[in-house]
Amino acid sequence: MENELTLKRFTDIRRELGFTQAEFAQLLGVKNTTADIERGRTKLSGKVVTELLKQFKINPMWLFGESDQKHLDTSKTSVIPKVVTVDNSDQDNMVLVNARAAAGYPQNIADTSWYQQLPAFDLPIPEFRNATYRGFQVEGDSMLPNLKPNDWVLARAIEHIDHVSPNKMYVVVLQDSVMVKKIEKRPNSNNITLVSLNEAYPPYDIKPFQIQEIWEVSSKLTFNVDATTETGLLKQLQQSMEELKRQMGQVNT
Repeated sequence: MENELTLKRFTDIRRELGFTQAEFAQLLGVKNTTADIERGRTKLSGKVVTELLKQFKINPMWLFGESDQKHLDTSKTSVIPKVVTVDNSDQDNMVLVNARAAAGYPQNIADTSWYQQLPAFDLPIPEFRNATYRGFQVEGDSMLPNLKPNDWVLARAIEHIDHVSPNKMYVVVLQDSVMVKKIEKRPNSNNITLVSLNEAYPPYDIKPFQIQEIWEVSSKLTFNVDATTETGLLKQLQQSMEELKRQMGQVNT
């Protein structure tokens, strides 16, 4: 049976939260009451330990007396890219996810072969070195006036939701969609608020675990209307890059 410390900690949690043994049992999926667990007659099951972590952030190691840290912050969900794409010489390259590809992105997010069908390029500019970047095409008008429909954003991968800033824009990859938004974290709330710049779109809350990846928008590319094909897009990208390199060359000379 469980050691006395574990039983005491389990009982203390219930009392601190203000639940009766019957109420606590119902929350944790235990039949009738938690009295038998608290007395050491019934084993503390893995399901109950999981529910304590999920609902109340109770650290299982603390419960079993192996840690002094009572709570685990499960909102620190990793949002690191599921796949890092590289070119032939194993250097990170920038994959371009157009609006059509974005529809399948959440489902194929960990499939390395899926990324190979997308156009990719390398940016020979210092600012785009030593980090993972990806290009996303903007759909819709929710980020007007800053981003127009069909603009492209170049965005840098970030590791944790903790690293988001309220005054930047982000590509947020949810379980079923890809969108560009501002991100706000409300104090004393586990929810994340996604905010559009276009006031016609109200902000809405999501849970951190719904987010697969977050990319911080660092720059945008606006193309002519006729750059509708991928070859046209890449051609324009190359022209833009040449122009950028030329400007950088002038700055450095």
